[in-house]
Amino acid sequence: MGRFLRSQGSGVAVGTHLTDLIDWLNGAAFPLWWEKGADRQHGGFHEKLDQDGNPVPLPKRGRVLPRQIYAFSKARELGWQGDAAAAVRHGLDFYLAHYFRPDGLVRTLVAADGACLDDRADFYDQAFALLGLHSAYRILGGTELVQRARHLMAQWSATHKHPEIGFTDGGANPHMHLFESCQAWSETDPSGPWAGIADEICALALKYLIDAKSGALREFFAADWTPLPGEQGRIVEPGHQFEWGWLLMRWGRLRGNELAVKAGLRLVEIGETHGVDAKRGVAFNSLLDDFTHHDFRARLWPQTERLKAHCLAAEIVGGDHRALAEKSAAGLMLYLDTKIPGLWLDMLGEQGGFTQEPAPASSFYHIVCAIAEYQRSVSAGR
Repeated sequence: MGRFLRSQGSGVAVGTHLTDLIDWLNGAAFPLWWEKGADRQHGGFHEKLDQDGNPVPLPKRGRVLPRQIYAFSKARELGWQGDAAAAVRHGLDFYLAHYFRPDGLVRTLVAADGACLDDRADFYDQAFALLGLHSAYRILGGTELVQRARHLMAQWSATHKHPEIGFTDGGANPHMHLFESCQAWSETDPSGPWAGIADEICALALKYLIDAKSGALREFFAADWTPLPGEQGRIVEPGHQFEWGWLLMRWGRLRGNELAVKAGLRLVEIGETHGVDAKRGVAFNSLLDDFTHHDFRARLWPQTERLKAHCLAAEIVGGDHRALAEKSAAGLMLYLDTKIPGLWLDMLGEQGGFTQEPAPASSFYHIVCAIAEYQRSVSAGR
């Protein structure tokens, strides 16, 4: 497993795997993704590193750069001794220069040198733009970042507001990431629109996205918030049960919304009961709404969301969630066992065995957020 990842057991002591994950992050991942993952020629960050640690030449998606800004914004508090502020500034400068359209929204795709390849403004990308701006603001300050975030949100609301609740042109997933970004901004810009939007997305989840009978959250919806017909409308992703569960518990606890907390705990229960393969020790990709398996492969990111969800649930209700958090951490570590420390593997097959492919930069946000939540939860439990 390498010098950074020593613990492989599924022990249930609080923080069993935390030291190994922190050591991996600070000793391998942050240094590698700053040295090799940063594009020194054009700016910004590369989309992927191959399993030898070399950049893969690709266009740069609008959703990836703010994720990298987020990851490096957490580096200092997680103990990295490198120049986290420089990494954040490196990403932010390229982002502001090449992704923002004249109307204040963020375009979808640019070339390696920043030339526009796709000028469309996707809901998912706007949600991550807000997270990236918030992350940069936490490290660098600057009222212009607050104003840019407020303008983006106002522009999206003016052009994509759903007539009843939420926003158009997106299913559950972009709303989830906007929920996350609004929660973050509500802490640092309390006079902005963020808490109100987060409350609305919480209400959307409770009224429409979560099935009233099963308590499961579906992915894809029609314009009237009914599930799409056919198989697409029946998909339930364990990773998103955990991720929405974490966000609903977090926001519900902050706002005194017991229904949100209860719904979040139920989502975590569904993800763990129906979406985890005990043999491989991981959460798999998707179910159908009757909880039968749909895609039994297992990507990396559901493991991070499983860890976050059980960490918070352990604080709220106790029970088996602490032990399940440690099992989740062990599952995540499987993906970090690479030839070059600091990389990861993204897809575990149905029968075991990883697909050998480049490490996507987009996963770093998930990994960093999970380790940060794990560290916070362990500290809170001491």
